[in-house]
Amino acid sequence: MGDYVEALGLVFQWHVLLVIGGGTLLGLIMGALPGLTAAMAIALLLPLTFGMPPVMGMGMLLGTLCGAIAGGSVSATLLNIPGTPSSVATTLDAFPMARRGEAGRALGICIVSSFIGGIFSAVVLSLLAPPIADFALRFGPAEYFALSVFGLVIIASVSSKSLIKGLVAGLIGLLIATVGTDPVAGVQRYTFHNLSLLTGVNLLPALIGLFAVSQVLKDVVDYFGPERTEHSKNKMDHASPRWLETLSYWKVLASSSVIGTVVGAIPGAGGSIGSFLSYDQAKKMSKTPEKFGTGHPEGIVASESSNNALVGGALIPMLTLGIPGEAATAVLMGGLMIQGISPGPTLFTDNGSIIYGIFIAFFVANIFMLLIQWFGIQIFVKVLQVPRKLLMALILMFCVIGVYAVDADIFNVYLMLGFGVLGYFLNRYDFGTAPVILGLILGPIAESNIRRALMLSSGDWSVLVTRPISLVFLLVSAAFLFFTLWQNRRQTTSHS
Repeated sequence: MGDYVEALGLVFQWHVLLVIGGGTLLGLIMGALPGLTAAMAIALLLPLTFGMPPVMGMGMLLGTLCGAIAGGSVSATLLNIPGTPSSVATTLDAFPMARRGEAGRALGICIVSSFIGGIFSAVVLSLLAPPIADFALRFGPAEYFALSVFGLVIIASVSSKSLIKGLVAGLIGLLIATVGTDPVAGVQRYTFHNLSLLTGVNLLPALIGLFAVSQVLKDVVDYFGPERTEHSKNKMDHASPRWLETLSYWKVLASSSVIGTVVGAIPGAGGSIGSFLSYDQAKKMSKTPEKFGTGHPEGIVASESSNNALVGGALIPMLTLGIPGEAATAVLMGGLMIQGISPGPTLFTDNGSIIYGIFIAFFVANIFMLLIQWFGIQIFVKVLQVPRKLLMALILMFCVIGVYAVDADIFNVYLMLGFGVLGYFLNRYDFGTAPVILGLILGPIAESNIRRALMLSSGDWSVLVTRPISLVFLLVSAAFLFFTLWQNRRQTTSHS
């Protein structure tokens, strides 16, 4: 209790609160802009923390992370461009809702869902960090492979009108993921002697190409096609946080927040798996699953509460075990170590007041995220008042700048344009682009871990079913696949 009282004094000072709020605002801006990532935003602010007290510096970086994850929903809703991979599932319902003139409603649901998911994970982080970290530590190569299979099955089942087309799109992503240097043997694969492909296909050009450039191409084709469509200014609805509507889906909020926190606590799992798992769970719990993908509030609630809960979950292994789950938390851990604090099991005993101060700063960052979005929502929706053809030109310009700025490599721009063309045709023929991105993300995880598992077991495939957690994931994957096939067949029969 004494550590918590001291921690409150460390956080609730005007200059500390100002810095946390500033970090959250920058994170929201960078998360909403195509081509800019949460890790990039944190890295940008990292040098500023050198002379700051630990709680102030980490509070600013946590605010940046919270803001960037929440900011991804803005571009996902208004432009069909997920600001982060964890926002991919948000596009499935938020963008259709915005297209029918309810952008304010969609953003309002995103804001409330993000806040509740973030606060839930902050509570779990404060109370249950050690036991959850202990569970995450049980994951070995076999478990990670089974988790990847589970993610791919779920993605294919929720992101396409046809399960077969969803699986095909996922396999395309897996195929692209094989490009680069073999993760185990170090052999070059499908690089065509191109140095830019030695480390594999960069995720950012693929993400922006499949979602942003493909949308630009679709609008251009609609505008100049045989049935020319004039893109007039979109209808505007009342833009404000939708508390009552969001809370009416309390079951989805609760389940998605739990899923996001638990998946976040598994190093390397990532928000993309958590948000799609939550989306699929919400769809199966819903009385109207056929509405998902058409602009249904439950889909937005599931995705946004889950991917924001992931932030608190991802901090658990980083703080208690010293294991960062992905790029953003790796940079965060660097910021912690710069302050002379080593993450690990002794963190709570050696630096009690500081670590509890960081927990409180995380709560405060989520509150700032809510307030900034609450007052900024009226500004966000004004994007839709820009003439569509001008907006598309600006989006394409920002995409090119953002992708080139990552490595200062023009090849990334060509890659983005190529993925844009691929995304256009995938959407045109109802394959969907989300499975490709998730296949690209999960492919290296699945490949490297299945090979490690077989190396550790001397080639014995039974390792996948003799380890309890791995077996559970594979059985649940099979159950989900058969249930989805049965559900699709029932819907087809009822329509005929």
